[in-house]
Amino acid sequence: MKNRRSEESEVNEEERMKSSKSISMKRNKKNMSRLGGGRGGLSLQAFANAKSTSAQYNPALLKKQREFYKNAKYVSKFKKTLKQQGQQSNPSPAVKPVEDENGAGESSDPGKRNKKRDSYSLKELYEKRRGEVERARMEREVIIQAKKEEREKAQARRKAEREKMFKKTRYGQPVMKYRIEHLLQAVQASKD
Repeated sequence: MKNRRSEESEVNEEERMKSSKSISMKRNKKNMSRLGGGRGGLSLQAFANAKSTSAQYNPALLKKQREFYKNAKYVSKFKKTLKQQGQQSNPSPAVKPVEDENGAGESSDPGKRNKKRDSYSLKELYEKRRGEVERARMEREVIIQAKKEEREKAQARRKAEREKMFKKTRYGQPVMKYRIEHLLQAVQASKD
């Protein structure tokens, strides 16, 4: 029994040794090929690239790459928006103002008029919008004032009812008249 186990353990050890040797040899071959072969030493290019081709984790390099791609994305978005704005401002590039013999376009006089009209329309738009905001503010104030008055009335009513409920006779007993009226009102309200 002991012999059989020892023979098996020897076989397992030999297999382990062979596999570890083969792994280390493979590693050595890989390193040698990466560094430029075994006989002639390192070539200049292999020597220069030996450290740079490591597959190790480098957070600084990853951060730099991420930043580069992020900036590229922003640039492309910016270019797209510029292109879209250019298309929106010039919807029909085929239509151009007619030039007279002097080379001056007729668009100079209408342009001044357009500026005046634009500024006037902007003023109108501003006044209109300001009026709407003012009206909305006034409406809100009216609603808030109405709610405040309603709240004050309800509070005064509750205070009066509370005083009636706490009234006492001259002997210190509660006045039942107001309590019974309160119960009657509650029943009628629930009935309706």
